[in-house]
Amino acid sequence: MSRLWEKGLPLDERVLRYTAGEDHLLDARLVSYDVRGSIAHAEMLAATNLISDEDCTAICDGLKALEQSFENGDWHISLEDEDVHTAIESRLTENIGPAGGRLHLGRSRNDQVLTALRLYLRDTALDLAKRVEGLRASIADLANRQGDVEIPGYTHMQHAMPSSVDLWCGGFDEGFADAVAGLKAVHKRINKNPLGSAAGYGTPGLPLDRELTTAKLEFDTTQSPVTAAQLSRGKAESALLFEIALMMQDLSRMASDLLMFYTQEFAYVSLAPEVTTGSSIMPQKRNPDVLELLRASSATTQACLDEALMITAKLPSGYHRDLQRLKSPVFRSIDLAIDSVDIMAYVLEGLAFLPENITMDEGIFATAEAYRLVTEEGMPFREAYRKVAERYAK
Repeated sequence: MSRLWEKGLPLDERVLRYTAGEDHLLDARLVSYDVRGSIAHAEMLAATNLISDEDCTAICDGLKALEQSFENGDWHISLEDEDVHTAIESRLTENIGPAGGRLHLGRSRNDQVLTALRLYLRDTALDLAKRVEGLRASIADLANRQGDVEIPGYTHMQHAMPSSVDLWCGGFDEGFADAVAGLKAVHKRINKNPLGSAAGYGTPGLPLDRELTTAKLEFDTTQSPVTAAQLSRGKAESALLFEIALMMQDLSRMASDLLMFYTQEFAYVSLAPEVTTGSSIMPQKRNPDVLELLRASSATTQACLDEALMITAKLPSGYHRDLQRLKSPVFRSIDLAIDSVDIMAYVLEGLAFLPENITMDEGIFATAEAYRLVTEEGMPFREAYRKVAERYAK
């Protein structure tokens, strides 16, 4: 097996380990997307008479067989492979012969990986949006079950004005509706075809049909000019991480509320036993670990966004190996967001507010009393405000 860039010169194993990094592990999720991009590329090469129809058929059939055998667990991407691209092409050539060596014509790993990432990220954006809609459904179910339960509204952690479970749910639901809209907007930014831009400067002398691969891969547009492809690296990724970070902030704040409501001092809510854990020393404990980890996860996703932004912040134009480091924070943030959205929806399904434990200080109605003096007695608001304030100053 030789890597796609090898020219017969020796490579220090330490250099391989350092430059490959985690790619041989991270790229497992890109196998099906790399296969899809490669099939579209091969079909385009055949359509432009750059390879024969026979070779195209052998390549496409071979790629589909490799995808299936990967899903079956028959092979994996190793450190020696370095990345998904070498892993697939080397096995393809081994299986079908010289035709496999024709696949990379008019393509660089630079546009190859960017294509696979775009296909993966656009699916992920829509999948995450669908999961957030599932979370919204759980919030709506809670509001339907107990929306009329009155709870204190807080400012500065003090009783402020009357609220309700319906209002509490509605505020978070609106935030998650914004998250869905943001994820769909990111999908539009992602959905541009970089394939055919090669290393960032096109393929002089080769009549590639980039519009054909755009259609085959169902991209909205072809990214043009070719120099724009590498300049865009990190932007769509960071846009997705930004939307995830905002969404995770709302999840964190919801978790913080529920953690407070679950304390013995508040006892506003009960949690299903299956979402709590115990203590190794205190037999009575039912710990809301899930909510604590949800609260902490917001910090992780914000850190992933910062990492992605800083990797690309001061790069000159063109491709640089620095961009390889984007995969780790992007995948880490995506995985955590998916798990967090799903687990919060599950927590809400078994959550119940306990109205018998919820009390509100008399002062929580002070603002309503000031408004009554204005609307019923014609008193100026500032005078009404001070009159009511005097009552509670004692």
